[in-house]
Amino acid sequence: MKAMKSGCSGGHTGRRDFLRVGSLGALGISLSQYLELKSAVAAAGADVAEKKAKARSCILLWLPGGPSHIDMWDPKPNSSFKPISTRVPGIQVSELVPRIAQHMDKLSIVRSMQTEEDNHPQGTYYAQTGHRPNPAMQFPSFGSILTKEMGPRNSVPAHVLVPQWKAERQYEKFFEAAFLGPQYNPMVVPDPSVKGFSVTDINLPRSLTPERLQDRRAFLKAWDQHYRRRVEVAEFSNMDSFQEQALKIVLSPEVREAFDLSKETEKTKEAYGKDPVGQSVLLARRLVEAGSRFVTASGYNLTRGWDTHAKNDAEHKDYLAPTLDRTLSALLEDLEDRGLLESTVVIAMGEFGRTPHLNPDLGRDHWWHCWSLVLGGGGIQGGQVVGASDDRGAYIKEKPTSMGDVFATIYKAFGIDWTKAYMTPIGRPIKIANSFEDKTGEPMKELVS
Repeated sequence: MKAMKSGCSGGHTGRRDFLRVGSLGALGISLSQYLELKSAVAAAGADVAEKKAKARSCILLWLPGGPSHIDMWDPKPNSSFKPISTRVPGIQVSELVPRIAQHMDKLSIVRSMQTEEDNHPQGTYYAQTGHRPNPAMQFPSFGSILTKEMGPRNSVPAHVLVPQWKAERQYEKFFEAAFLGPQYNPMVVPDPSVKGFSVTDINLPRSLTPERLQDRRAFLKAWDQHYRRRVEVAEFSNMDSFQEQALKIVLSPEVREAFDLSKETEKTKEAYGKDPVGQSVLLARRLVEAGSRFVTASGYNLTRGWDTHAKNDAEHKDYLAPTLDRTLSALLEDLEDRGLLESTVVIAMGEFGRTPHLNPDLGRDHWWHCWSLVLGGGGIQGGQVVGASDDRGAYIKEKPTSMGDVFATIYKAFGIDWTKAYMTPIGRPIKIANSFEDKTGEPMKELVS
């Protein structure tokens, strides 16, 4: 979130300065201001839609750099890795993901993805928004759109990105809300795999106990009573509700527990993996269980991403595929055991795929003409394959699929009208599921009814 002025009328910021303790001060606004701004538009969220749809939350397992689709989800003869059978008859994946192969009844593969950008910043932006970068317009990410449409749930942050980028922090902006407003930006969380991990925005300073905060609040109430005798406006009732929410977040043990990985057993931590990849996904599960709507788990940005321009086979075999096989399998098993898979969409993807041929460094370069992703849960049908590529995985043979089609599929799972357009500040309508040639994306009928 960027620093901004309060959306509240009147110059009363000083009266709420005490709420900056345990707040979003590092982001330039207080917690109560954030909640006030969020509430101003959250009332327009799709309450009715939630009652009809299965999906309540979404976990995006972001694979930055772009996995090699022919070495993972769409095995071809020009891959060094053999195809193996899965739990679903007729569906094969790479031998690199044997555990995921046993969960293909829960996941579906889209093998005919096509996007329009072939470099990482532009490709990431396109994959998150469905729009090509435009210097005259910033487009909102689909995570922000989903968060806006569904509205907040409980006291936990509705939209979270974990962990923050180690370098090239500009990538975080591609997951933001643009003109929808900073209240729909993701809360960016540090690396949860480090020793002593904590989220300072939801914790009081050591010098300020909950009791002292309550005392300060009592003083504020006394001051308010004196002030309100002279100025009585409707604003005060709203301010009280925002302060109540802020105090609830700061003081609520349930909110703090959602971010507290020490509540997990060592067995569970090991199952996910004690590295940034595994612990980011484990935290994502805790957050959606507590009420978050959309969590992006991007632990690979702190390790070795999927940009395999050199030694593609070794990187996929020795690190990338094994960590994904471990962590995605653990997530699917954990969600199912907790009864959350029916309400949680899980999607694993990068910004594009890799070339069907190896370069002189034994790597695969960027390839946007045809690539694959996997998704499931939240009412999305598992055990399906959408589209097909040619014999080398180079070009689409059946059913070109856009990011807008993926967005439309996910929105439908949530009960969101995917044909909707938002009016921008410059008076231009933009589709929330933008497909090829600026057409509206269509839900994949194989995946959602």
